[in-house]
Amino acid sequence: MVSSTNEVEAGIKTEYDRLSELKAFDESKAGVKGLVDAGISEIPQMFIQPPHIVDYKSKSRKTDYTIPVVDLQGIDRDPNICKQIVEQVKDASERWGFFQLVNHGIPVSILEEMENGVRRFYGQDVELKKKMYTRDATKKVVYNSNFDLYCGTATNWRDTFYCLMAPNPPDPEELPAVCREILMEYSTHIMKLGCSLFGLLSEALGLEKNHLIDMDCAKGLGVICHYYPECPQPELTLGTSKHSDDDFLTILLQDQIGGLQVLHQNEWVDVPPVHGALVVNIGDLLQASPFFIPSNDWGILIFWIKLETVKCDYEHSHGYLPL
Repeated sequence: MVSSTNEVEAGIKTEYDRLSELKAFDESKAGVKGLVDAGISEIPQMFIQPPHIVDYKSKSRKTDYTIPVVDLQGIDRDPNICKQIVEQVKDASERWGFFQLVNHGIPVSILEEMENGVRRFYGQDVELKKKMYTRDATKKVVYNSNFDLYCGTATNWRDTFYCLMAPNPPDPEELPAVCREILMEYSTHIMKLGCSLFGLLSEALGLEKNHLIDMDCAKGLGVICHYYPECPQPELTLGTSKHSDDDFLTILLQDQIGGLQVLHQNEWVDVPPVHGALVVNIGDLLQASPFFIPSNDWGILIFWIKLETVKCDYEHSHGYLPL
């Protein structure tokens, strides 16, 4: 078949120029929130997920599974309770790689203020946030939308700011003023909790309590705060694509909106928000260690504490899902 030059040129002009759309979005430095604030009624093509992802998402919500819950109440008072908790952590880590953590010692007021701090950050004037917008991964404080913007198949409906809080934290002045104090306070609590979890995981592996800590597994802390604004076409996109975490351990603070799912026995399982609870996720680094290999494909284990989801479905998640 022979096409005229005009027909070929017309085809080129109508071809979707994804790179140009990505660059325009990135250079605006306004993120997904900027699109929502502009009042769009249709999402840009760069956010539309491939049909097989959308179809799978719509068919994967029915399940009888429930994510395990580990209760740390009494862990410091009774050795027998501590042994029971070690066994619960071992079982949840081997079978799921995820668990909800309750009575973990971090006051609910701290968790709520952390969520509020994230909301204050994203609620700032766009010109203030633009000053922090960067794709320089060497910086200790980074704000942008989609770290893999230029290499992902489809862009996620999400903005993010990230703070490297250990081992070499930024100067306090580098942190966003609207959430500076709570970021530092929350990080202190999370580091303490992370060390406690490493102790439990060490014992669950049949090791000395300080084994993983002595290996510097608890040395680093990254705080990632995601923002998932309400989407005008949630059936076409995702807040976070399916993934595993490239860390030792992720500790996730959900807001009360929901949308988080984890993969278990080849089924996506909803993780409903529990007020005051945290979700623990064993990361790739611990899963790949010779000490411990979970039985599912996603795993969970120990540290860089990140705040991230495994998958966030936008039919059910409109709002903030920080840390």
